[in-house]
Amino acid sequence: MNSLNTFRLERVAEAGFPTRFGRFRIFGYRGHADGGKVEEAAVLVMGDPAAGPAPLVRIHSQCLTGDVFHSLRCDCRAQLELALQMIGREGRGVLLYEMQEGRGIGLMNKLRAYALQDRGADTVEANEQLGFDADLRNYELMGGILGDLGVKQVRLLSNNPGKIQALENSGVRVIERVPCVAAPVETTEDYLRTKKEKMGHLLEGY
Repeated sequence: MNSLNTFRLERVAEAGFPTRFGRFRIFGYRGHADGGKVEEAAVLVMGDPAAGPAPLVRIHSQCLTGDVFHSLRCDCRAQLELALQMIGREGRGVLLYEMQEGRGIGLMNKLRAYALQDRGADTVEANEQLGFDADLRNYELMGGILGDLGVKQVRLLSNNPGKIQALENSGVRVIERVPCVAAPVETTEDYLRTKKEKMGHLLEGY
């Protein structure tokens, strides 16, 4: 994993961004790491997250199949919309959309993992059968972006303790974890149970 000190953070673009959840500004960021690796993120910002009490913040991993194609294999789109609704209601907050598809294994490998899941593997087993760790994501770029936005403490919309620890390690204080639990459907029950039992996600009822 790269340390924050190896990243050169670049704010690439900023523009107004009206949505059905309210008016945001959208930012594009790149993190240039030692060795030539580049990580990218799109960031939606509502209000001034650096002014006033700790804002709501969601770190959301890219999920083409869920976010765009409405897949019901996962709860990603439901969580994304829930987070945007909550930020919109408060009128202030940040959604960091990280380009780490399939828990970091990429889209094509994610589709290969789907095929293994169809044959009985859970999401963790499928990744491991492909030769990957259960979760390859890191969140160091997210901490750097929050620093660039002047955000020093957050109320984190997450069920994943790993995100809390990663932000704390990057110098962003998480003063509250706000659950981001979407209503389950039949096709996501095993997926959510695996998140809780094998990945330590904080999900009641599984």
